[in-house]
Amino acid sequence: MKGRAVMVCGTSSGAGKSFLATALARWYARQGLKVAPFKAQNMSNNARVAAGGEMGSAQYLQALAARAVPDVRMNPILLKPERDTASQVILLGQRRDDLARMEWRSRSRLLWPTVKGCLEELLESHDVVVIEGAGSPAEINLQSTDIVNLRVAETCGAATLIICDIDRGGAFAHLYGTVELLPPGQRALVRGFVLNKFRGDERLLAPGPQRLEELTGIPTVAVLPMWRDHGLPEEDGVYDARPSGSGLSISVLAYPYISNLDEFTPLRNIPGVSLSWAREPQTVASADLLVLPGSKHVAADLDWLRGRGLDAAIAAHVAAGKPVLAICGGLQMLGERLDDPHGVEGGAVGLGLMPYRTEFLPSKTYRHGRYSLSELQGFWGPLSGLDFDGYEIHHGVTAAAAQHPALPAMRPALPADGGWQRGQLLALYPHGLLESPQVIKALFGSEARTLDDVMEGLADFVDERLARHTLLSYVDPKWRIKISP
Repeated sequence: MKGRAVMVCGTSSGAGKSFLATALARWYARQGLKVAPFKAQNMSNNARVAAGGEMGSAQYLQALAARAVPDVRMNPILLKPERDTASQVILLGQRRDDLARMEWRSRSRLLWPTVKGCLEELLESHDVVVIEGAGSPAEINLQSTDIVNLRVAETCGAATLIICDIDRGGAFAHLYGTVELLPPGQRALVRGFVLNKFRGDERLLAPGPQRLEELTGIPTVAVLPMWRDHGLPEEDGVYDARPSGSGLSISVLAYPYISNLDEFTPLRNIPGVSLSWAREPQTVASADLLVLPGSKHVAADLDWLRGRGLDAAIAAHVAAGKPVLAICGGLQMLGERLDDPHGVEGGAVGLGLMPYRTEFLPSKTYRHGRYSLSELQGFWGPLSGLDFDGYEIHHGVTAAAAQHPALPAMRPALPADGGWQRGQLLALYPHGLLESPQVIKALFGSEARTLDDVMEGLADFVDERLARHTLLSYVDPKWRIKISP
């Protein structure tokens, strides 16, 4: 195979694997190398549209960091949780219900040839493949059917880094224990440890890194300080909101099956704006702008809203004439009904705040492109005629229903039933509106960093803290040859 591989594993979820893999993808690309990301199997409800269908958002962003065209081979398996014990399975960009019904270990064995084939194809066509693991490689109950951690590294001899979140405590034990639980062949691939999210004086770490190297033979190659405002969207989970500011307060409804929440990251960086996650009616009541994000299971999330009294809080927010943005699943919730004649997700009664109905179809809509907003009114007026890059991933098709003559008329916000405005309600199918610097500037009067600015910042961060000759040695074909800084 032409290319070399560098793998980032972690002692746990949330250790910083996606952050470091993204930074390395841009760093290697800046050396003039042709780079691709790879994660064999990701579990996330954050997804983007790429060549072939959909893939995890983290690998999509890593492809942009690598200056590569996102391709579903970079994340051949995506698991999208629909409830605590079941996930939708996406294989090479397409939903596969037959795989979702299979037992976990049997499915892993079946899918390994696909994982291996995708990795080999990327290595053949790139100089460097930056691989991200999942969770921890030391999950000994899963090692026999591993298709995402160090079995992948063994396949291509990847130089492997293990990253740990030192802010949680117990970092040296986590790193030592992880290595000790690896089989000898996999342990030999580990080239360095990275301590992430460190706060304080690095001199206080001694003699920890030295003692760890004496025990394992593996050096600590970097200590990365805590960096909260790096600008990279979180890979999964509801991230910390921005503390209250003196300006506009924005609340995003955080229902259980929230999806594509990474698109709201730019809101954290707007001066004076307060960003919060709404799980209680009082949070909705105090918000100036309310956001209904995407949902992986719209009917279940509607039940959750009603169970917490949030449906009445949303209606009161609308009745008060305060602005609402609804995206994809949020758009569907605002309508009168969700019909599911094919048993895709489950039907439900909507919130009844928009005069349209949604029908779920067996096939998904996948679209990535440039969207042009119609003439809008009220709070959304500054966006009239603006273009933004967006993407659609949804089963539902939504069509207007009869409108009540005494209520504000619903107007198209995007062509081809892509979105509508009614009063201060703006409902759009495409994700990505708030990732547009032009939209942020028009709505909030603030300049926003572009994603490319963010990627450059990540590469600079790594460049300052990981020795250049160390990073280059990982991709040198002979490994033992020293490359001058």
